[in-house]
Amino acid sequence: MREIVLDTETTGFEPDEGHRIVEIGAVELLNHMPTGRTYHQYINPKRAMPQEAFEVHGLGDDFLKDKPVFAEIADPFLTFIGDAQLVIHNATFDMKFINAELGWVNRSAIPDHRAIDTLAIARKKYPGSPASLDALCRRFDIDNSARTLHGALLDSEILAEVYLELIGGRQPDFGLSSNREISSHTSGKISWRPSPRKKPLASRLTDGEAAAHDEFVKQMGDNALWNRIN
Repeated sequence: MREIVLDTETTGFEPDEGHRIVEIGAVELLNHMPTGRTYHQYINPKRAMPQEAFEVHGLGDDFLKDKPVFAEIADPFLTFIGDAQLVIHNATFDMKFINAELGWVNRSAIPDHRAIDTLAIARKKYPGSPASLDALCRRFDIDNSARTLHGALLDSEILAEVYLELIGGRQPDFGLSSNREISSHTSGKISWRPSPRKKPLASRLTDGEAAAHDEFVKQMGDNALWNRIN
């Protein structure tokens, strides 16, 4: 199963009010395992950047003026995501912008059912608790110290780690690289893996369950495989 963890940065909140996407970042997962393939692209919105948006992501008019417009990157972007499920934090926001941009260049909209919303998963799993990306990083002890400003690729990498926790937790051998590389152009070759957690989560095994397990192993005799492993 192929999934694409995706994030965007924009000039504002509503495409109907003329706001546009200025950055897309995405990370590829295959059977919930990161492949190391990523997509990253800055986009010229052909409009001025509001100060409020600049303060969020730091992408200004001078930086974006020589970047491609969405029409130039639409097909490479669609090729990268293919028919994969999209994993997005607050999917409604990103999907309305992506589909607006696709509509403006005469491309078909991506159906909403293709998007998995990690914000909705977090709110269902931890009702009443903060569910922002930063809050979930604190909950799962994920290092987000590089996130001084919002950035689509960095945020998609962090979200991939959060998503893996939300669906059952990272495996220790996921942490093949602790360095995140961010490119300023489209790429499908950047090597990335979720970093290992700094300290293990507390055991969820109760004392009663541990005692019951010990008793079960005793009944298997001294030659039980469990005894040899431990």
